[in-house]
Amino acid sequence: MDKINKDLNDPTNVPAATELPTAIIQTSFGTTGTDLAWYASLFVEQSAGADEQFYDADRRSSLTAASLVDNSWNAIYDNLMVLKDIRDKTAAAGPEPNPALLGMAQVLTAYNLAVATDMWGDIPWSEALMGNENVHPKFDSQQDIYKSIFDLLNNAISNLSGANGASLAAQDFIYGGNTGKWVKAAWSLKARYFMHLQRVVPTAVDSVLACVPKGFSGASDAFIFDKYEATQIGSNPWFDFTYNERGDLVVGKTLYDLMTARNDPRITAYFEPVNSAGKISAAPNGDADRTRAGNGLYSYSAITASDNSATVATPLMSYHELLFLQTEALARKGSDFVPAFKAAIEANFVFHGLTVAAADTYFTSEVLPNVGTSLSANLQEIMTQKYIAMYEQESIEVYNDYRRTGIPTMHNPNNDVASFGFPQRFPYPSSEVTANPSNVPGVNIFKDKIWWAK
Repeated sequence: MDKINKDLNDPTNVPAATELPTAIIQTSFGTTGTDLAWYASLFVEQSAGADEQFYDADRRSSLTAASLVDNSWNAIYDNLMVLKDIRDKTAAAGPEPNPALLGMAQVLTAYNLAVATDMWGDIPWSEALMGNENVHPKFDSQQDIYKSIFDLLNNAISNLSGANGASLAAQDFIYGGNTGKWVKAAWSLKARYFMHLQRVVPTAVDSVLACVPKGFSGASDAFIFDKYEATQIGSNPWFDFTYNERGDLVVGKTLYDLMTARNDPRITAYFEPVNSAGKISAAPNGDADRTRAGNGLYSYSAITASDNSATVATPLMSYHELLFLQTEALARKGSDFVPAFKAAIEANFVFHGLTVAAADTYFTSEVLPNVGTSLSANLQEIMTQKYIAMYEQESIEVYNDYRRTGIPTMHNPNNDVASFGFPQRFPYPSSEVTANPSNVPGVNIFKDKIWWAK
């Protein structure tokens, strides 16, 4: 009789290791691979909106609607709750002490927390994840959130260093229990987050350079989820949504024009032609004709929107991103950045299936002539090349870069409309506005920049 009204198929307490796959998949799919990335790609004009809500968003319509990001906000906080359960159980004083699993959870927590604060600014954290104990958590400042991010990563490095993760090989869908690679991921993420603070923390660039040598040493170390399946519910979300089901996002003209001006050989790897003659047709950002790309008017991405893209990986952080961070940091310090810059472009070409030789030819003919004249010119070329290199799958970080540097130039005419502008952040979700109204900050998403972008 004591089992009546208890759902035995929905346990309330499970071993921490069995929660790790859920946390990794949700981080890769929900946090990195869906709405936030799709809208970010639209905002930075790598993609253009050809239909439905993305057509409207390209014209800045409905972007202030609180319902725009309910799914993403709730998914991130649900995942942070799962990760908190893992951290609580695997801490030294917890019921399942396990420094390797604890460190992995700390890295994933820092990653999800960073995406949330980078998209929304001030968010609940110190009073969040308490369930019914506090249903109206305060919003912490982004400055304090970043302190927590670095604390999490530092503690993760300490816990993972020397720990044995072999028993987690089956649950760790990224590194198969290799704690050394998790340590490199933590250092690489620290480099990314220090660079975010470049405008507001005087020592940020030095910190980037201190982290880089301890980060990824090659593409095999990169923080990438590659366990998608060619099934209806197991495929890459970009493929499933933008190509297989909806077709709302097409190639943006701003990105395409930058690449054609540079005779970029990655064009064929990036974009699907609209006809048998190989024609690639990019949509004007903010002014696309309202028709599906499937009608042959605009090109899709060849990376995630082609017939063989169902299992393409999701980069949480790539090796070439780390090299671009090193390049930018060296340039800002007035040091020789050219070898790092060349290595970044080589790594990106290989990532997209091209050769190092093709990258070297491109670097010599199209990149080198634009560097060496001034810091401003160098940054213009570095950030433009990074923008091109991180097309689509890494659009969240491209959005962060643009808000931090203003490079490259955007061309959406709706950015100049007085009542709109470039979206500097996402609106707070209706679930939070309704349930926690006294704590939700009042912001104008077109005018109020997040802290580190000011």
